[in-house]
Parts: sequence; structure tokens; C-alpha cells
Amino acid sequence: MADAIKRQELTSQEITEVIIERIEKINPIINAYCTPTFELAREMAKKADEVVKKEETIPLLNGIPTSIKDLMITKGVRTTFGCKIYENNVPEEDEIAVKRLKDAGIVFLGKTNTPAFGHQAVTDNLIFGKTLNPWNLEKTSGGSSGGAAASVVSGLGPLALGSDGGGSIRIPACFCGIYGLKPSFGRIPRYPTHDITWATYDHYGPLVRYVKDAALMLDAMAGADEADKYSLLKPKTSYIDALKEKPKKLKIGYSLNLGFVKAVEPYIEKSILDSVQKFESFDWTVEEAKIKIRKAYMSFGTIITAGLGFDLKPYLKEWRDKLDFELVKLIEAGLSYSAYDIKKAESQREKIYETIYQYFKNYDILITPSTAVSAFELGKMFPAKIAGRAASPVEWMSFTHPFNSTGNPAASIPCGWTSEGLPIGMQIVGKRYDEKTVLQVSKAFEEIAPWQDKKPKFD
Repeated sequence: MADAIKRQELTSQEITEVIIERIEKINPIINAYCTPTFELAREMAKKADEVVKKEETIPLLNGIPTSIKDLMITKGVRTTFGCKIYENNVPEEDEIAVKRLKDAGIVFLGKTNTPAFGHQAVTDNLIFGKTLNPWNLEKTSGGSSGGAAASVVSGLGPLALGSDGGGSIRIPACFCGIYGLKPSFGRIPRYPTHDITWATYDHYGPLVRYVKDAALMLDAMAGADEADKYSLLKPKTSYIDALKEKPKKLKIGYSLNLGFVKAVEPYIEKSILDSVQKFESFDWTVEEAKIKIRKAYMSFGTIITAGLGFDLKPYLKEWRDKLDFELVKLIEAGLSYSAYDIKKAESQREKIYETIYQYFKNYDILITPSTAVSAFELGKMFPAKIAGRAASPVEWMSFTHPFNSTGNPAASIPCGWTSEGLPIGMQIVGKRYDEKTVLQVSKAFEEIAPWQDKKPKFD
């Protein structure tokens, strides 16, 4: 698409109009976009075409229609964070990541739906309602970047910016059957932000249909900014250039439970085992990894809910009746923790990091399921059973949040289909700071097991 715009075989304005028309047709069905910005998109598309005509330096993503999750601050465009408190909030500046995408020439289509403050892994809120799964309108799209994932797989824009504090890119990418990348923590700066809840957990990243598109977005957004003390320097080699080569030697470990996940649906396990063996065709070493993570959710859950309690306590008295019931429960739980509870959770987080650090001394990549189940019923926060046994509310999403605790780059890539025709996702985890290898392994798998020929139907 970028090449076609550059050569003016297609204009950005033509592409944008086609996508806007499709959004107007499909979005009322799935509810992926909460705040469209069509007039702004038309202006940006016109500007992108003028850049080409004037033979000016063409930005990396010039003229490419893109959506932004409604947790990101966007100048002059309503940003609700999925919550009634901010229902009419219109920021006066862009976040760094949004500004970098604009500088790269994107056409801004609008904001995509999210649960309030990203507090749950399904997409629903009291302002805009539920985002439906395009493959089955009775299933959830996942969350919290559910609107972003549903929009991409439905053809409502080729690029989407999401965020991931515990799986919020990888879970909806898995449920919706697209590629989602959570880069290393700090690779894409977060500033300004509105909370401390996700301060050391949240990663911004792309949701796309092709691995190369994720590399393009990462090239546009990666790099340090003094405003974000956690931000990382931009790598010397671009991610797009990195995809021109395939590693000659890799040692890949896979785990179906990470040493603590109690149940995974058998069809998920089979799909992962079938998929991981495909890497042997590249002469890469593949073996089952003996990895044991302990008390992962105790650590993650305590720190995150304590953060929600701290951030939202000032609003609780006035807004309690206008907040999601589950969010109120999390706020109250967070306020109940003692200093000892929080420090215990932080201590356990360090132990989880040590486990992953030791693992990557011997391996280049870790493969797991993205989730323990495929997309479940709309309106539920979690499946009551996994593989026929009663499951805790968080068990289904246990594969993702450990790598928010450690900051490792991790992606979800489609690797199969259920008997109901729902996507299955495989998680590809890399060493800290090594998005390059994650992208290369993802691209290699995409080439040997493509999925993009399948598309949801809305007839």
C-alpha cells in the first residue's frame, strides 16, 4: 500500500475513502471504533498525496490509514479511556507514540474501543458497549485492545496501535486471528500518561495482518525520549531491514504450562505442538523447555490492583455508580492491600524475572500458547471451565502477563483454527531488547504457515 501511494498508482485519498466506507458498513456490526475521525483522515490523506506530488521526502508510513486505541492521548480527539469519568475528555496534546506515527505520515482513522483503563481482558465499557469477535459475533474479541484487533481483521484499517499491560495486545490478536507484538518494555515511550497502575507493565505495540507491517510501525515509534525515564534507545538496525535475513541457528524451547498453568484446551496444545515442529524445517533446534514460573498472578494481580486503587480512589465516592462493577471490585481490592502485601508481590516479580533470565541463557526463543482457550462467549469475563475442569477467573490468560512482569518482547501469531472456525494463537517470546529475533521467527512462521487468506464474513 505504501509503495502504491509512493508511485501514485493508488492515492491515499482513494484508499482512505474505501476504508471509511467499509467502517461505516461493518463497524455498526462489531463496534471496533468508538470515535471515528473521518474528516481528519481525509485531510491527512490529502496531505500525504501532496507530499508525493511535490516530490518531498516521503515519510515511512505516508498515507497509511491507522487507528489508535482509546487509552492513548490524542490531540483534539476525544480520549475516554473507556470510562465515564473521561467521557468528554479532549486532550490538548498527543502522546509521543501517536505523534511519531503522525510524523511518519499516517492517516488517523479514529480511536478503537477498550474496557475502562484496560482493567480487563475483554472489551466492554459503559460508554460504548462491547466489541464483538468478527469470526463469531457471539464471542468476545478479547481485550483490552479488542477494538484494535477486531478492526484490523475486519479490514477497517491495516494498522492499529494497541497497548499491553498483561496481554492486551496478544490476547485480542489471538482471539481475532492477527499478529500482535508487545515490544520490550520501554521500546516505545509512554508520555504523557494518566496513571501509575500500568507504569512498569504497559507496552505499546502494533496489531496488524502481516509481520512486516509490525516492523514498519516499530521503526516509526521506537526510540528513547527523555520524558519517559524507562524508554530505550533506538536500535542501530531497522526492524524492516532485520526481516531481510533469517537466523541460521536458533535454539527454541516450548512450554505448554510455564510450570504453573493448570489447564489448556487440548486443541490448543495440539496446534502449538504441530506449529512449533515447523521451525525444524529451518534447521533450528526445537525442544520442550523445563521452565517453572511461580506465583505469577499473585505478583501481577497485587501490583496492578493496588495501582488501580491508588489511581481511582479519589473518584470512587462520586463515580462508584457510574463505573464498571468489576472495576469497582478491583479498586476496593487494591485499597485493601498492606505495604507488606505489595512488597511481597514486588519480590516475587523479581524472582519471575530471574527465572526468565536463566531460561534465556540457554535458549533464543520461548514458545507457548497465547491463551489457554479460544474466544469465549460475549458478555463473560472468563470461561468457567478449561479442558473440562473448573478454572479460576485468570487462568485462561496466564501465558501473557508473566512477560509484562519481566519486560520481554512477545508476540501472538495465528497458528491454527478450532472446529468452530475460531483462530488459535501461538506466543513467541524473545530475550529482553531482542524484538529483532521475535520478528524474524514470526516472519519465518508466517511464510511457512500463512493465515491471511482467511477472512471473517459479514454477509
